[in-house]
Amino acid sequence: MDRLEAQEERRRRLRETVIARGFVRTADLAEEYGISLMTAHRDLDALQAQGWLRKVRGGATGLPSAQFHGSVADRMAVMAPAKQALARAAATLLVPGQTVMLDDSTTCLLLAHRFAEHTPLTVVTNSLPAVTTLAKEPGISLITLGGAYFPAYDAFMGPHTADSVRAFRADVLFLSTTAVTNGRCYHTSPETVQVKRAMMESAARRVLVADHTKFTKGGLYALAPLTDFDLLIVDDGLPAAEIRAVRAEGTEVMVVPRP
Repeated sequence: MDRLEAQEERRRRLRETVIARGFVRTADLAEEYGISLMTAHRDLDALQAQGWLRKVRGGATGLPSAQFHGSVADRMAVMAPAKQALARAAATLLVPGQTVMLDDSTTCLLLAHRFAEHTPLTVVTNSLPAVTTLAKEPGISLITLGGAYFPAYDAFMGPHTADSVRAFRADVLFLSTTAVTNGRCYHTSPETVQVKRAMMESAARRVLVADHTKFTKGGLYALAPLTDFDLLIVDDGLPAAEIRAVRAEGTEVMVVPRP
């Protein structure tokens, strides 16, 4: 194993340690892995940049927060039945022949599994799992968005991906969000916001698909107000007063019963 391979293996193990324990002190990581404190900091910086964890005072955490929303596996497990119901509802909006833009969210990944029922479709996405799902599907014309790969999101993010988005025009965009606070959507990374804003600019119709728990969470980086979306698809766990408030601002709301 060469030096680079050894570094990647150490960072993989370090990442798993932080996620498994929730919080680990930097000094303890340095001692456990037999590395200097400076090397431990560099490893954590690299893993934070990839979206795997978040550095905090004295160590690192893998627990979700306003700056870190957990791994893809973590997010797939959260509100899974409700997300499936939302995906089913969103699929009813698909029209054969459309060009559909899809973000990297786990809710929209579930929607991608239903595209085969509505072909032909042209699909533009930065989500690697969505690409894998759709790559061999007859009737799907697939356009992938490049850029910097973020392993924790299993997606391509950042300015180069946003530039790629702007080369296309979609009939409809399906997008989810980390949090909705005071009528505005938020995310945990600026790279995510860059790409999703570009997607919103490149779509004729914008559909936000979000389970009701997103309205109780926080995020650091503002994406867009709910009024920038044509339709919100949400489960019936969202209080009726909030639904009325969204509709009063001019955004259509489709309320989906929870399983």
